[in-house]
Amino acid sequence: MAESFILGQYRAGGAAICAVALAIACGGTVRAQEATADADGGADAATPLHLEAVSVTATRNPLPAFEYPGMVSVIGRDTIERDQPSTPGDLFRLVPGVDFQGGPRRSGEVPSIRGFSGPDVVVLFDGVRQNFNSAHDGRFYIDPRLVATAEVLRGPASSLYGSGGLGGVIEFRTLGADDLLKPGQQWGASIGTGYASGDSEKKAMTTLYGRPFEGADILFSAVRRKSGTIQLGGDEKLRNSSDDLTSFLLKGGYDFNDFHRVEASILSFDDDATEPNNGQDPDALDITDKSLKSDSFRLAYSYKNPADRWFDADVVTYYSSNHANEKRKDDLGAGPEDETLRREVKTVGIRAENRTRWMLTDDAGSVFTYGFETYQDTQNGAAGGGPRDGVPDAHARFAGLYLQSEITISEPLGFVPGDLLLIPGTRFDYFYNDSDLASGSSDSAVSPRIGATYMPLPWLMGFANYAHAFRAPTFDELYLEGTHFQIPIGSSVITNRFIPNPDLKPEKTRTIEFGGGVDFKDLVLDGDRFQVKASHYRTKGKDFINLSVTQPSPFVDCIPFIPGNCDGTTQAENVANAKLTGNEIEGFYDAPRFRVGFTYEDIDGEDEDTGEKLGVLFPPRYTLDGLLRIPEVDSYLGAQAIFAKRFKKVNDKAEERDAYSVYNLSAGWVPSEGLLEGFRLDLGVDNVTNEKYSDTYPGSWEEGRSYKAFVSYNYRW
Repeated sequence: MAESFILGQYRAGGAAICAVALAIACGGTVRAQEATADADGGADAATPLHLEAVSVTATRNPLPAFEYPGMVSVIGRDTIERDQPSTPGDLFRLVPGVDFQGGPRRSGEVPSIRGFSGPDVVVLFDGVRQNFNSAHDGRFYIDPRLVATAEVLRGPASSLYGSGGLGGVIEFRTLGADDLLKPGQQWGASIGTGYASGDSEKKAMTTLYGRPFEGADILFSAVRRKSGTIQLGGDEKLRNSSDDLTSFLLKGGYDFNDFHRVEASILSFDDDATEPNNGQDPDALDITDKSLKSDSFRLAYSYKNPADRWFDADVVTYYSSNHANEKRKDDLGAGPEDETLRREVKTVGIRAENRTRWMLTDDAGSVFTYGFETYQDTQNGAAGGGPRDGVPDAHARFAGLYLQSEITISEPLGFVPGDLLLIPGTRFDYFYNDSDLASGSSDSAVSPRIGATYMPLPWLMGFANYAHAFRAPTFDELYLEGTHFQIPIGSSVITNRFIPNPDLKPEKTRTIEFGGGVDFKDLVLDGDRFQVKASHYRTKGKDFINLSVTQPSPFVDCIPFIPGNCDGTTQAENVANAKLTGNEIEGFYDAPRFRVGFTYEDIDGEDEDTGEKLGVLFPPRYTLDGLLRIPEVDSYLGAQAIFAKRFKKVNDKAEERDAYSVYNLSAGWVPSEGLLEGFRLDLGVDNVTNEKYSDTYPGSWEEGRSYKAFVSYNYRW
């Protein structure tokens, strides 16, 4: 089990830390269990390497995802190349327990994990927190082409990540020169261009990277995308959906004195969009010119000496800035034509941690990870020349201390066969919110957890974990004020107004999770592998924060022609007792010639006092992901299928959604030698049958059939 990851570090004098599976701990990039043998997917693609999918997000230390006492998925660069994702949501469409709500517009995408969404999910770019939360303008902005690997930790994570760790963590690690250069190569350059018919997206990418001198590496990559009207399933169209975006990544690092490294990066995303104020509403008639911009600045230091058991340090300081500005092109929304709306969220923070390793006995070793983190969020909003309704000027400050131990025991109690991994941990957080609209509020939370994985045999594992998690109320929830929306009826206007609630309590959860898996090698064919892992979780919640919209129905509950008679309110409120339960299965069969992945997921959530449904729920879903390798001609063929049952877990029958089946196809050619070495062609068709389906709510249809292509050339020397 974790023998090679903890005990092996001592018995081999620490050399195991820099093994391939642990490359990320030494500044490299760990790739997921992938179909290809190298980043270009060349002739070696016929022979799987069986590299473990290694997670770093789950414990902040490299650990095989299969052995972690919980569910975590790692998406590698090869998958990103084949699937040609346009948005972050495209990356995770086959990950169980993860859903992207908000409709097909790029800016409307909001991730959810196990029913938790918005600030209940921690989002990181290379360790930099992305704390931007907008009701209708998405959650975060990053171009998938700049991503080397993506991880999804599902389940409570507050013991390491603090506030927001209720649902889990999504972390993106961006490209670096070492991801693209092979040993002995110093410089490289690549260009690429592509097209997707679903939204008439044209895209281009340029990347320059190299090792200018010993110990140094640098990369610059830029992506440009332009898209328009979205073709929905069933041949309908979602107009007012254009995007013109530019993203770039500048990253450089320097290794010195053998074990020290400094690294700096700038990640930028700038989208000029034309769409309604509420980009998630398919029926909205208003049009705005939006400017969506995100910038993340990062400076990091690490010390990695395999022979040093006392110090293994990481420090990252960061600053991120997110802007969502829009200008109304008409008066069909909740404001006059030419009104300019502004929302800005800035985050500045630092995280420092260290690891200490030692042997407890001859058969038991431990890695202690401990550190602190502090960050501050600042929000500013404006509408015209005054304050913006629903976007209060406010601050939030957080500080946390955490400690975790990973204890590996071979033959527990001296006679029990197999290996046992124990992961206890806890974190203390203090947080403070303040605004000009109300007096400040502060609170603290302690988030303990313990997890265990037992492997009685090399191919068999079982796990269980118990964890507390919390999420502090955001300044948007505490200090909401002004107009939420308006409904014109004749000469009358119905107004729904925000009501602040500075007395909101933090959300708190307790989760128990258990499951198991098998991992067979050479099962049917020489060189094959079959792995599957399943989980069941139960979450009990106190003081869930729910945005309650109370709006009387005109002519039913009220008379709209009497001023104020039909006005409503919107307020964030605590739900005393909530419950979420679910199941997840994730696995694959990988043989030299082909690979088949499969998943299953279901979820349910309710208010235990009223029986009403709670959380971001979705229907039971099954997925299949097949890949056929054709090394004789340096090619591959792929197919995906997503099956969802009818969605009935609603409070209003009108919100039920039909079952659906979505199929995707892909093919690629990646010459591995000769004059065309470095050339790559990826083709695909998403939603082959043009299925009309909804993931969000009835009437919010997803993108229909889309033909995709991307051609690139990569030259290295």
